[in-house]
Amino acid sequence: MSDTSPLQKKQKMEHQKIIGTHNGTFHCDEALAVFLLRQTKSFTGADLKRSRDPALLDGCDIVVDVGAIYDAAAQRFDHHQRGFEEVFGHGFTTKLSSAGLIYKHFGKEIIAARTQLPVDDPKVHTLWLKMYQEFIEAIDANDNGISRYPTEIKPLYKSSTDLPSRVSSLNPAWNQPCDAQTLDTQFAKASALTGGEFLAKLDFYANAWLPARDLLIDALQKSKENVDATGKLILLEQFLPWKGHLFDLERESLVEPTSTYVVYSDDGGNWRVQAVPVSEDSFESRKPLPEAWRGVRDDALSKISGVEGCVFVHASGFIGGTKTKEGALQLARLALEM
Repeated sequence: MSDTSPLQKKQKMEHQKIIGTHNGTFHCDEALAVFLLRQTKSFTGADLKRSRDPALLDGCDIVVDVGAIYDAAAQRFDHHQRGFEEVFGHGFTTKLSSAGLIYKHFGKEIIAARTQLPVDDPKVHTLWLKMYQEFIEAIDANDNGISRYPTEIKPLYKSSTDLPSRVSSLNPAWNQPCDAQTLDTQFAKASALTGGEFLAKLDFYANAWLPARDLLIDALQKSKENVDATGKLILLEQFLPWKGHLFDLERESLVEPTSTYVVYSDDGGNWRVQAVPVSEDSFESRKPLPEAWRGVRDDALSKISGVEGCVFVHASGFIGGTKTKEGALQLARLALEM
C-alpha cells in the first residue's frame, strides 16, 4: 500500500514544475539544459513539455531553447532571437546556447549540490569556470555554428564522436518512425547521455583536478621557502598533474611566471627534472636542460654533469631523470646556472 494519501498526491501534482523546450529534432544544448535544470532544487523531478505552441509553453515554469526570449527573471532562456549576443564572461567570448544560458544562471547551484560545498565557496567558482571552459563552451559553439579554427583550413580527418554528434545520432533516421512519442523517448536518452558526461567531468575536476591544484599551491610555497627562493625550481614530493594548474595560477596572478624546472618522482621510483614550457600546449621550454646533456645517458651523463646516479636527458632537453631526489635537485640547480 502506498504511504502517499490521495490529497498528498494531488498536492504533489499541483506543485509539479514543468520545463518547456521545443519538439521535433533535438540537439545537445537543450538536452543538457533540461538535465541541468533537473539537478537544481527548484526543478528536481520536473516534468517536460516539448512543443512550439506558445500557449503550451506559457504554461511551463521555465522554457529553454524556444520562444525567442531571453529573460532570466521570467525564466525564459532562448538564444535564437535576433540581437542575442549573450556570452559567459570571465574572458569567454563564445555566444551562449541554451546549455550555456542555463549553466551561467544555475551552474554554481548544481556544482555546490554535487560537491557538498557552500555555493559561495571559492572552489565552486573555480569549478564553475573550469567546467565552462572544458565542457559547456564547446556545446555553445557547436550549436551556434562557431568553428574552432578558420573555415578555409581543411580538416585532415572527420570526427563524429564528439558529444553533439552522438546526441544528433539519437534522432530517428529519415526512414525510421518519427512520431512525437519516439522523439520524446530519444530526447530522454540524449538528456541522460549529456548529463551523465557532465557529472562525470564535474566529478573528475572536483575530486582529482582541484585537489591537485591545492597540492601545487602548497608545493610552490614550500619550494620557495625550502628549495629555491627565486621560485624557479618547484619540488613535488608526489607526482600530480601540475602543468595546467601552474599556467592557471600564473594567469590569475597568484604566482609569478618564473618557474623553470619541476622535480618529481616517476612510477619507477626514479626522479625527473622537467622544464616548464613557454605555454601549456607548447613543446618549447622556457629553459631547456643544457645542450651538452641532451641525448646522453647513465654514467656518461653523470660524468659530464658531475651528478651521480643520472639516468638520461631527452634529446630536446625538456626532461631528464636521475635515481634520487637529491640528484634531480642538483641537476636542476646546475641547469639554472648554465
